[in-house]
Amino acid sequence: MPELPEVETIVRDLQPIIPGKTIVNVQVLRPNIIKGRADAFTSGLIGATFDSISRRGKNIVAHMNTDCVLAVNLGMTGRLALDNGNFTLTHPAVYFQLDSGNSLIYDDVRRFGTLQIFGVTEWQERSKTLGPEPLSADYKSSDLYEKIAISSSPVRSWLLNQKNLAGVGNIYANEALHLSGIHPRRVSSNLTETEAKQLHQALQDVLLSAILNRGTTLRNYRDASGRHGKNKSYLRVYGRHGQACFKCSRLVERIVFSNRSAFFCPGCQR
Repeated sequence: MPELPEVETIVRDLQPIIPGKTIVNVQVLRPNIIKGRADAFTSGLIGATFDSISRRGKNIVAHMNTDCVLAVNLGMTGRLALDNGNFTLTHPAVYFQLDSGNSLIYDDVRRFGTLQIFGVTEWQERSKTLGPEPLSADYKSSDLYEKIAISSSPVRSWLLNQKNLAGVGNIYANEALHLSGIHPRRVSSNLTETEAKQLHQALQDVLLSAILNRGTTLRNYRDASGRHGKNKSYLRVYGRHGQACFKCSRLVERIVFSNRSAFFCPGCQR
């Protein structure tokens, strides 16, 4: 599913284009992806102008000039793209017709994503339920260590909890743990301060690298122009079970816990 780098890539694609555009019509083809009443969603956005577009965790966040916020969570297979005639969207759910003449389209194969309108204060309260942004300059390794040191969860599970850290999903949790040499089932509170510092750095490294590579396309993810992300070929362990570790040549293994696959190298992550 799209994680921080994929959402950040889409946001960066749209930032030079969307602000200043006005929504002249909204067509909801799949009402089940709208949180709340579809008619209220439509009437609340028609005539509104995009002030800004940004990211919070795994959410695309559009602030409108009407003091409302449109939050788009891509779920597992969601895509937000500007219709430029260069690609085909196969499962469109919502069309936002813009005054520029083209449309911003939300497309979702499995329709696990959600679109919702918030008031500004309401969105601020929702945002507070999410953990810190791992790429924020204000987020230090000491912050990670302080929280992880009091948790009895496996460290991979701790990383996936959006209340602990916003935007990190299974792909980049596995990648960061491999880079920092930490087994995914290690109890979080057993990590030393040095290991927490290494994990903090590894998280930033893998996330920034994935953004540079425009995200990881395993199946459905596309950027705002319909292009695949290029980060798959840079993955160290995720999805590589049975293949040699790039660092020590031991075979990458896959285990399942908390109903999610975890990938690790038994040589590098004891």
